[in-house]
Amino acid sequence: MSERQAGLEAILKQAPVVPVLVIDDVALAVPLARALVEGGLPVLEITLRTKAAPDCIRAIRAEVKNAIVGSGTVLDAQGLEISEELGCAFAVSPGATPALLDAAKGSKTPLLPASRSPSETMFLLEKGYALQKFFPAEQSGGAAYLGALASPLPQVRFCPTGGITAEIAPSYLKLANVITVGGSWMAPKALLAAKDWAAITKLSAAAASLKA
Repeated sequence: MSERQAGLEAILKQAPVVPVLVIDDVALAVPLARALVEGGLPVLEITLRTKAAPDCIRAIRAEVKNAIVGSGTVLDAQGLEISEELGCAFAVSPGATPALLDAAKGSKTPLLPASRSPSETMFLLEKGYALQKFFPAEQSGGAAYLGALASPLPQVRFCPTGGITAEIAPSYLKLANVITVGGSWMAPKALLAAKDWAAITKLSAAAASLKA
């Protein structure tokens, strides 16, 4: 395992769940991150799907102690460049393309690319990625499917993301080839709109305590 992959592994081991966040308003970023970290989820994926995302990442990195901030929905070299400029601890992609992987070779930001089939998993493994995102998890066969990959591909560990809830997360976490799961259930839109940080902290604490 490369040094960058080892560093990424250490990050992903911090908690059983990585919150995957889409934030439209930078004013919400810091209190949301504080609520999640206070609940025991320090590793945060801020998706680059909104215009506010870069400013959200800057604000959280500057103001939220103990937050480990990564970028999500990184699709190309530009996304990786933005992630590196922002000082992201990692970058997550919903897939993998040759151009993206080429760009990742020269990036200081560790990349977590996604796969959803044995062939895609093998391709990324050949490129040196023993850590991969499994996406979209539930729509691609769920925990049973992912567990079936463990025997032929024991070298790979996954962060399954997509359609995962608090109720089904343990079915993934019990798998030998799962290092953590990604989800957004601890920060639902209704609570975010209401700025109910206490409720988000409570959901985060429950997520942080999840076990197989």
